[in-house]
Amino acid sequence: MQPYAREPEYLTELADGTVKQLNPFTGTEVWTVPGRGNRPLGIAHPDPHPLDPAREGAHCSFCEKRYAETPPEKSRIVATPHGHETLYGVPAARMNDTVAEFRRVPNLFEILSYEYWHANYGYTLPVRVAERRRAYLESPEGRAHVLAVIGTKLRASGHDPADIAAMSEEDRIEAASGFFGGGHDLIIARRHYVPGARDDSQLAGSGTLTPAEHRLFIDATVDAVQGLYDLNRYARYVTVFQNWLKPAGASFDHLHKQLVAIDERGVQNEATLAKLRVNPNLFNEVAANYASYRNLMIAENDHALAFAGFGHRYPTIEIYSKSEHSFPWEHTPAERHAMSDMIHAMHAATGADVPTNEEWHYRPLDVDLPMPWRVMLKWRVSTLAGFEGATKIYLNTIAPVTLRDRVVDRLFALRAEHRIAEDLKLAFEAPCRPNSLRYAAGRR
Repeated sequence: MQPYAREPEYLTELADGTVKQLNPFTGTEVWTVPGRGNRPLGIAHPDPHPLDPAREGAHCSFCEKRYAETPPEKSRIVATPHGHETLYGVPAARMNDTVAEFRRVPNLFEILSYEYWHANYGYTLPVRVAERRRAYLESPEGRAHVLAVIGTKLRASGHDPADIAAMSEEDRIEAASGFFGGGHDLIIARRHYVPGARDDSQLAGSGTLTPAEHRLFIDATVDAVQGLYDLNRYARYVTVFQNWLKPAGASFDHLHKQLVAIDERGVQNEATLAKLRVNPNLFNEVAANYASYRNLMIAENDHALAFAGFGHRYPTIEIYSKSEHSFPWEHTPAERHAMSDMIHAMHAATGADVPTNEEWHYRPLDVDLPMPWRVMLKWRVSTLAGFEGATKIYLNTIAPVTLRDRVVDRLFALRAEHRIAEDLKLAFEAPCRPNSLRYAAGRR
């Protein structure tokens, strides 16, 4: 019988204040050195430009008056007198009849293209998708829309204008198959700037939405994830992420999430699964429990919790669902909305001026072990340099305790202003019960 192996210490503070961290899932080593974190976090706006009223709703290709610049949308959420309604496959002739609170559209530049799936797996458009494609292209407005957008894509991809002009209409239409059956979607929010914005520094981010609006955002995203699995049986995982502001990889400073179907589980999932098979209670023991014992808990509600993460290259807020369901689309409405409220609050506390990546993690479809749905919110406030490359030790300028204090202070103020969900229990208010993540109860 092998002796019990104790988990290593994931957080160690040295006498001079240096904090050494070890990521329990990836083994990444991170140091926080005193004095390197006293820097402004957000993007500076020394000379903001007044907004032109004539460009209201038309600031970028994701804005509501420029719907024709994106590929044919798959769905949109619109306001109604009784709440909200989801419209599917709006035809081109009616794309401007309603204003979408959130739209699901194919990415113009897919990470894995339709051609990738077709060439490597023999994937073809499902019958219902092929029928929608046919109907869309049979309308004059739909055909003109597809030809215009594929022309934009071909030019941006470096094709010579003369070569594009020499292509037949049918060849150009064929190049647009990914607009209907591709596996890389965007969920685009309506606003570019906050309501009443006067200058271009007042961008609308996740945290500037109301909690109710953010729930719609999460609902649209979760439904789209399930939709991509239903569309392509060869997809082993649908990764979900949000790049906010250009330093975090955003092409547009307009709020949107990205969903990409891939044919692997991903290195992160494989590393985590290897540890999970040894210790099925891993996520409780080295994440939620450990964070609680080290007083890193930021907030908790009935179905989710958030804490200051450790062992990350960038300051990271970790958000976990407590649900026994591994798949986000199997969460009850209450569980899904609790996660949304927690994610929203962490964005609001972070602020719209801080470049961030939002990364989703959940159980891959072909995995037999339960895993909790969890979201990492990473502040992209530093640049990797030679030290990290040479040593593979990463310098994170904000220690987990400092991150917790910054976020908690802001959350108390936001709650007092009624700008986040009011049922969040903050810091010392959180119950922090051991093993509060119930994913193992959902083992199948």
